[in-house]
Amino acid sequence: MKNFLFDNYLWIKSLHLIFVIAFMAGMMYLPRLFIYHHQAAKGGEAETFFIKMEGRLLRGILNPSIILLWVLGLLMLWLQGSPLMASGWFGVKFALALLISGIHGFYAWACKKFARGERPLSEKQWRWINEAPFILMIAIVFLVIVKPF
Repeated sequence: MKNFLFDNYLWIKSLHLIFVIAFMAGMMYLPRLFIYHHQAAKGGEAETFFIKMEGRLLRGILNPSIILLWVLGLLMLWLQGSPLMASGWFGVKFALALLISGIHGFYAWACKKFARGERPLSEKQWRWINEAPFILMIAIVFLVIVKPF
């Protein structure tokens, strides 16, 4: 089985990257929806629309993408073994991947709050938080491509 997986490593890596892209698109779009939701009148038609859109994005794109990117990423880690684990850049990249996964959890929590009619943060705070996944993505891409240490 491991030989089959190793022979198809580039397919696994490609799928991992596809799900990373889908995940990042959702991670950058969901807080934008939260900003628009914040601007909508409570109990109005727009708020109902944003609750629906936020839920669809979370359940339809973000949740499946994070599961698949982690499964594929851990599979690649298992196939690569200890050399990858010993590299300094990978440890930092892994920590940043855990951090962005935590942000996903925070967004899921916020989705539930918005669905109950609550507004967990201010519009200005959501504008700032909207930048976090993008900054983390930049750092992760440089770590993976450049492997600086």
